Amino acid sequence: MRRIAFINEKGGTGKTTLAVSTAAWLAQERKLRVLLVDLDTQGHAGKSLGVDVRTLPRNVFHLLTEESVQLADVVQPTAVPGLSVLPSYKEMGDFPVVVAQDERRAWRLAEKLAPAEAAGYQAIVFDAPPSMGLTTRNILVAATEVVVPVALTYLALDGCAEMVETVRKVGEAEGRPDLRVTKVVPTLYRKTALADAILERLKAYFPDALASTPLGFNVKIDEAQSHGKTIWEYAPSSRGAEMLAAIAREIHDAPSTRKGRAPRVA
Repeated sequence: MRRIAFINEKGGTGKTTLAVSTAAWLAQERKLRVLLVDLDTQGHAGKSLGVDVRTLPRNVFHLLTEESVQLADVVQPTAVPGLSVLPSYKEMGDFPVVVAQDERRAWRLAEKLAPAEAAGYQAIVFDAPPSMGLTTRNILVAATEVVVPVALTYLALDGCAEMVETVRKVGEAEGRPDLRVTKVVPTLYRKTALADAILERLKAYFPDALASTPLGFNVKIDEAQSHGKTIWEYAPSSRGAEMLAAIAREIHDAPSTRKGRAPRVA
């Protein structure tokens, strides 16, 4: 089963937009049953799909910290056929403190998601918080592949290179040697000399992993999120819909992703 994590320790890179859109595309275009797992305290993945995360009695924090809470107790349906979301909210900020004494604290997420395949899910997409703390480490343990959104701004290449090295180190430390960055997606693209220069450097650094379609600015994407809808529900003929579909297709078709294995959670 595909377990795709969208990770960048820098905020504002389009990570949630890509995670939500890729999950929706896999459900709509590939007819997969997809679980979108939000681990960010802002809860934007759920909000982008019309889920009122502020009023839910339980979210991913309760799943990860309370033994009695199971996956089915927390998962929320969405308007997209085949797509469900495991929502998050502000409580996730306390997660590292609550589980600090647990020797297997980095495996909490993998263990709680172990029943997902038996429950019928065919792919899991993770939206990570903008940090490399314990929550993101849990995601790396649970995932089989990593997608890194990179804003085409100053120091972007340096940060992306560090992210690749972090993924490698965490994979080795947690017994996940097959974990790898399978796609690097340029975001916040504008036709400027600086953006094009950074894009060329990314091409040189990631010749096989760089997505050929950068995610540019498109007002329809923001409008769709504000209405709690995917871009294909809100503006299916827009340039934003075209870009996000092309990127999702590249992520789905990346050949190296076939090598990933789900973690063993004995």
